[in-house]
Amino acid sequence: MEKSVQITLIIVIAVLVIAGLATFLILQGKTPSNTISVQGNALLKADPDLVTVYFRVETNASTAQEAKDKNAEIVNKATANLVKVGIPKDKIQTLDFNIYPEYDWIDGQQKFRGYKAVHSFKVELETAQIDKVGAVIDAGVDAGSLIDYINFELSTAKQNEYKAEALKQASQDAKTKAEAMVSGLGKKLGKLVSVSDMSFDYYPWPIYRAMESSSAEEAKAAVTNITPSEKEIIARVSVVYQIV
Repeated sequence: MEKSVQITLIIVIAVLVIAGLATFLILQGKTPSNTISVQGNALLKADPDLVTVYFRVETNASTAQEAKDKNAEIVNKATANLVKVGIPKDKIQTLDFNIYPEYDWIDGQQKFRGYKAVHSFKVELETAQIDKVGAVIDAGVDAGSLIDYINFELSTAKQNEYKAEALKQASQDAKTKAEAMVSGLGKKLGKLVSVSDMSFDYYPWPIYRAMESSSAEEAKAAVTNITPSEKEIIARVSVVYQIV
């Protein structure tokens, strides 16, 4: 390596070391040494506002185009059936669509079997319309769709509403804990140094999940006489305060 190159590398390394040291000292100066870190928790009871039915359409063919066309025929028929039973088109939402080749292993060799097209979609109903789930299931299944699962869920608007309230309560819980801790130490709570959202736990609440031998009648029976009930939503925050 040439001497000039070595000198340049030494200078670059020295600059990086100095810059890192300076950043460390600045951060040390800005971050108070006397701090307290606490976690706040909140648990809310939420009423689901949606009941959602998830469908899947699978078709096989020797060509990708044929598999796609056969799939579209079933999906279009299912959509038409759903509209007939009073489901608006904007409540019928595609989740995923794939076409892929399939193979069989015969005598240790891979044999091309054809193409499979898979279209997943969901139908959203308000929980007050749960009595329509049976008609929705029939509309999809009669067209050739398969049922994947049925859930009670929160709409996006409701998720945002509960999340805001849960995080607010978790922050208040963190402050209460911090005040109690510093009071026990004969100190006072100072300025807020940082706060971060650790988690907001919300998961749909399953009503029915299809098995290999499941039928539409089983899905409808699973929903019969079920009413949405309050479910738990949990939020956590991490907060750092000064101690004075």
